[in-house]
Parts: sequence; C-alpha cells; structure tokens
Amino acid sequence: MFDSFRSRLAAARRDDQLFFAALIDQQTIRSSFGDASTILDSARIYDTAVTVWVFLSQTLTSGHNCVQAVAKLIAFRAAKGLPIPAALSGAYCMARDKLNEAGMHRLVTDSGAAIEDSVPDQWLWRGHRVIVGDGCTLTMADTPENQEAYPQMAGQKPGCGFPIMRMVVFFGLATGVVLEAAMGRYKGKLTAEVSLFREIDKILEEDDVYLADRAYSGWFDIARQLARGVHVVLRKHQSRRTDFRTGVRYSKDEHAVFWDKPPRPAWMTAEEYAGYDVFLTLREIRVRIATPGFRTREVIIVTNLLDDIEYNKEDLAALYRRRWQAELNLRSLKTVMQMDHLRCKQPHRVRNEIRAHFTAYNLVRQMMCEAAIRGDVQPWQISFKGTMQTLNELLPVLCMTGDADPGL
Repeated sequence: MFDSFRSRLAAARRDDQLFFAALIDQQTIRSSFGDASTILDSARIYDTAVTVWVFLSQTLTSGHNCVQAVAKLIAFRAAKGLPIPAALSGAYCMARDKLNEAGMHRLVTDSGAAIEDSVPDQWLWRGHRVIVGDGCTLTMADTPENQEAYPQMAGQKPGCGFPIMRMVVFFGLATGVVLEAAMGRYKGKLTAEVSLFREIDKILEEDDVYLADRAYSGWFDIARQLARGVHVVLRKHQSRRTDFRTGVRYSKDEHAVFWDKPPRPAWMTAEEYAGYDVFLTLREIRVRIATPGFRTREVIIVTNLLDDIEYNKEDLAALYRRRWQAELNLRSLKTVMQMDHLRCKQPHRVRNEIRAHFTAYNLVRQMMCEAAIRGDVQPWQISFKGTMQTLNELLPVLCMTGDADPGL
C-alpha cells in the first residue's frame, strides 16, 4: 500500500497532474466514469479528472468555497508553468454540474471496496468482514428545486426550514470507509431508514457480519440477510419481550429462541414471503455498556452466531460496543468535513456533493490505513481530523517538490 502511494505521487509529479492525483489516479477515475479525458469546459482546462480532483480538494477545505478551490488549482498550475484558468469559478461550477451521477457513485463504492479488500487479516473480526450501518439526516440550500426533491419537515412553515434528506450509510468496521449509501426524502412512503437499508443491503456478502442498531432488527430484515449467508449482530427492538428463563439457555443472560414468522408485510411479494422459513433461530444476549460519568445501560443483542464456543458472549458484546464507530464516522463526515449542511442548489448537484465528500473521506481513510499498517496500530486509533489536516497542507507541497523521498 505504501508503494502504491509513492508511485501515485511520483506519477502525479511526472505528469504534472493536480496534487489530488497522489490519492486517486486518473486511471481510477477513468474506470468509474468511462472516460476521464472528457473536456467539460471551453478553455479545455477542466476535463473529468481535473474536475473531480478539484471537487475532492474542495470538500476537504474549510468553507467549501468554489473560488478558493479554483485558486488552489491556479496556484498549482502556475507553479508548474501550465496555462491557468480564469479566477472566476463559473467554468469550474459548470464542469462540476456535468459530472455523471452514476460515475460519482461508482467512485465512492470502488474506492471503498479497494481499501476494504486490502485490509490485513488481523483487522478482521474472527475472520469475518464486519459492515456497520447507520442513518442520519442532512440539510441543504433552500431552493425551490431542493424543496421539491427533499421537502422540509412537515411541522415547519414555508420559508422557515431547510430541505432535508435522510441517508443510510454502510461503513467497513475495520477501515471506517464508506462502502455504500442510500439517499431519500425525510418523509413519505418508503423513506424510513430501514427502507433505504433494503435498497443497498445487496452489498452484504456471504459470511459478512452486519452490525447495527435496533432499527434494522425486524424479522424480515434479519431473514433477508440469513438467506444470503450473512450473519447479524443487532440490538433487539424494544417491542419484543425478552425472558432468559425460556429457550435454550447458555447462561444467566444468554439463550437461543425461535422467532415465529409474522404476517406478510404490504411491501413484500407473496413469492418472497413463501421463501422464508416459518421461524428464525436466534441467540439473545444481555450486554451492559458502561460509560464513565453515566449510568450503565443494558441492551439485548440478537445474532445468528449460535456457537458460544467460537463466538463467546464477551466477544459479541465487545463487537456490539464497536457499533458506536458508525456514529463517529458520521461525525467525521458531518462535523469535521462540514457535510451537515450542503451548499448546492440543484438536487443532482447535492447528491454529487455528498458523493464527493464520501470519496474524499475514503481517501483520507486510505492514508490512515496505510499509516496504521506501518505503525502496527488500528486505523481507529489514528485521528481522522489530524490526517485530513496533514493531507491538506502537505499534498500540494509534495506534488510540487522534486523526486526526493518525502519520508512517507
């Protein structure tokens, strides 16, 4: 992994490519968009690759200002003796508007999958890849187009609230990268977190472990995963009673029980409903979560990992406590990268703005993983904010210096 960064850095210097090429090269962009050489402006400055690089750089800059993003491009090209674009941001904004949504989405999923596939075995949990899911909401610029696509909250008067989007994100637990995400309206039919989850749960593969909160612990959502060979570790929904005196008892706070199949929901076809067994065999475990300064909480987790020798209670409890990392990852995106309020004025631009944040976030996580391997630590032990700030300061300099080894 270290050699790949050094080689990308050397290639960016050799080909006079923008400094972000040291994190994501032109070939990767070409594979996501189909043709990274497409010219998107009349001055022939902004092809697809340059536009993506500037866009990613902008998401890591405080304020996310388009003029500032263009100024960084001008400074880089001037230092390299290349033709410089106009100082106004109009050409860049028009080029960014032409970026294909499907290509931007593939950039997220491809970058995340490439990083996740490179993790060392010791970062896996009991040999399993763990994917953790969580949901959040985002606001955006208050324009008629955004309001139509993502209406503000129903209780707010017109003009007194921002358009709001609901989103569900899948993270790789080992690396923290974004693997997939679904976006939707905050209100209306099929807009709940679990509905968005069903749009993207196909990325969960056989022998993966899906780790999430109780919103995703419905009978059919668990059954869908088990049918594909996916394991689950979920918080039990509060509407289900728990009595550890029943079922097959493992210990005082641990047993296996049968969950009977409920009636067919309206969103499910009769064929799919008939394909599920009449009950699920699940293991329930009481977990105590102690936080310094707060009262100890008790939660019940459910899993289909029934073997208490290979997957003991303490290991499963420790794994569930790591679900909090999804909250921390969302905080890195929404607070550190300032994605909580989006600035674009058109819905398709908003969605691409989110995808640019995801891709830039993944590239920062990639550097954290490389540093973790070299330092023999876990990626979550490295500061996301510190890594992002370091890249912001060093990347432009590294790409404009000579060929001396930067010591990375």
